[in-house]
Amino acid sequence: MDILEEIIAHKRIEIAQRKRFIQPRQMITLAEQKMQEDEGCVPGGSMKEALMKSETGIIAEFKRKSPSKGWIKEEGKASIIPLSYQQNGATALSILTDIDYFGGYDEFIQEARHVGVTLPILYKNFVVDEYQLLQARYCGASAVLLIAACLSKEECRNLMRMAHQLGLEVLLEMHGERDFEYAELEPDMYGINNRNLGTFVTDVENSFRLSEMLPKDVCRVSESGISQPQTVLRLREEGRFRGFLMGEQFMKQAEPGEALAQFINQLKS
Repeated sequence: MDILEEIIAHKRIEIAQRKRFIQPRQMITLAEQKMQEDEGCVPGGSMKEALMKSETGIIAEFKRKSPSKGWIKEEGKASIIPLSYQQNGATALSILTDIDYFGGYDEFIQEARHVGVTLPILYKNFVVDEYQLLQARYCGASAVLLIAACLSKEECRNLMRMAHQLGLEVLLEMHGERDFEYAELEPDMYGINNRNLGTFVTDVENSFRLSEMLPKDVCRVSESGISQPQTVLRLREEGRFRGFLMGEQFMKQAEPGEALAQFINQLKS
């Protein structure tokens, strides 16, 4: 069993336990109430639109832990770092909500919204059940990650349909050529993960190799392993990417928001 298989097996157990704590019918009611409170507007607005219009396209990630690195910033607070990202030029945010492997919680998105984050927020988790989409909508996310390697094509289609019904955009993550049959589902954003989720080995050249297989004129997002402004420029120019998801590069610094500002300054210069 590789790491991804282990995480997905654990995730199904976690969701079953969560459903006993808050039953699906109750979760539907909570999500519906949140949608009524938002008066038809999803918090943060369209992530796709924000990325396509942005000069930088940085999706700054709040990520305290990873299976391969362990704790990156255990003391990191969702009430501080996401807002700092916003204040220092992020185009959008990604917030990890997986508990056991990434040290995240749904409440982190709620905390970020409570202190004034108005940017689009990606609900970053291993989504395998419709229940999780209700959780994402309830906690204030703007978009949700769906990972091709975790889902059958039909499961992905159904989850994407429900996400859209809830007003959530979808970032569909692909890693290898075998995932590209999922591209015809036409997600809002097409993600290429540079990290192999089975081994957690990272190679940013993966984005360059696979970008040619994506449809033209779509919102492309390169995920993981990006640490240099020059890489972002190459991805934008050669691969026509518009989004760049970066977490560890900023989270391992003393002040993640300031590290983001420095990165953007180098990018613009």
